[in-house]
Order: sequence, then structure tokens, then C-alpha cells
Amino acid sequence: MADLTLFAHPFSSYCQKALIALYENDTPFTFRTVHFDGSDPETLEAFAALWPLKRMPLLVDRGRPVAEATVIIEHLHLHHPGPVRLLPDDSDAALQVRFLDRFFDNYVHTPLQRIVFDAIRAPADRHAPSVAESRALLENAYAWVEAHLSGRTWAAGEAFSLADCAAAPALFYADWVHPIDDSRFPRVRAYRSRLNARPSFARAIDEARPYRPLFPLGAPDRD
Repeated sequence: MADLTLFAHPFSSYCQKALIALYENDTPFTFRTVHFDGSDPETLEAFAALWPLKRMPLLVDRGRPVAEATVIIEHLHLHHPGPVRLLPDDSDAALQVRFLDRFFDNYVHTPLQRIVFDAIRAPADRHAPSVAESRALLENAYAWVEAHLSGRTWAAGEAFSLADCAAAPALFYADWVHPIDDSRFPRVRAYRSRLNARPSFARAIDEARPYRPLFPLGAPDRD
């Protein structure tokens, strides 16, 4: 059995973020799929015992639990390095990568999830102003990324990094809930396509396909 175990779900965007890092370097690990519907109580119980907040993903490295996708990727970088270095050695360059990671989590991932969570609520409990604010934030985020990507292949330049691990699932699902306009954000759309084609993320996308009926807003017939 591999030293690493990942408690996660294939359809979860933050779980995909961690999976990209593992797949980029072919890092061996055991995948334990967490279901909250009672279909696998043993895995759910083991997960909850390690991380009572029950938020995925959770990496377990030889008995040590490591929570939060960004920290998991940093942990892999330090303790299970591979040929693809997801954080640069230069401190200033690494700081830029970390900033971009936070950007995609805070300004793309968070508003898209607010829209999704609102759709899960009963109609009487939905909050249209919050959804409108989230859509406005996504528009501003798309505009910032559009300008930022000028002259760049990946988020931080020519090297695939932690920032792209964050961007891939964020932009993938964001386009489902608030489409990225082709005419206004062509660089963002092209970047999203490059991310989707990256073998590590393409694998994560394919593994999540069986769960698309679970998407509360209805998964589009693409990607």
C-alpha cells in the first residue's frame, strides 16, 4: 500500500486541485472516496476521525493528516517531490505563485461555490443579492485574469505550478455557473482549454464524469 492516502471525492473541485498535483508527478497514493450519503460508512468514519470538520480533501502521510488542498500540495512539494516542481525555488517567484493560488481560490472558487450552494437551497431560502454579488466578482476576476495572462502560457509564466492546480477546477466549474465570454475574455477561455487538456487535469475531469448528474445547476453538455 502507498504511504499516502487521499480522502476525497472525484467531483469536488478542491479535491481535483490536490489530485492534479499528485497526477503531475505520478505520485503513488491510495484514493479513498468519501460519500456523505451513508453508502460507505467505514470510509466516512475513518475520515471524520482524522478530520472532524469533514472537509475534503485530506491527505494522510504515514499516519499524519494534512488538510486543505493548498497545504497538501505544499506538503507534497516538500516531502514527496517529483520532476514537476509546482513551486519555484526562487522566493519571490514562489510568492507570486502563492498569490495566484489565493486569487483563484478566493475570487473564482469562492464565488462560484456560493452560486452552487444557493442553488442547493430550497427556493424560499435562496438569496438573489448574494448570487448577483458572486457573479459580479467572477466578472471582475475574469477581467483581471484576462489582463494578467498576456504573454503567459500558465498562470505564473511558462512553468505549470500550484497556481494552475488552483485555476484548473476553479475555471472549469466557474464557466459552468457563469460562462466566460469568448469575445471579452479570449485569453481566459484559451487558458481554460489548455488546463482542461493538461493530462493531469484531463484525468481528473474524466474520473468525475459519472457524477455530473449531481451538479445542482445542471452540467452543460460539453467539456
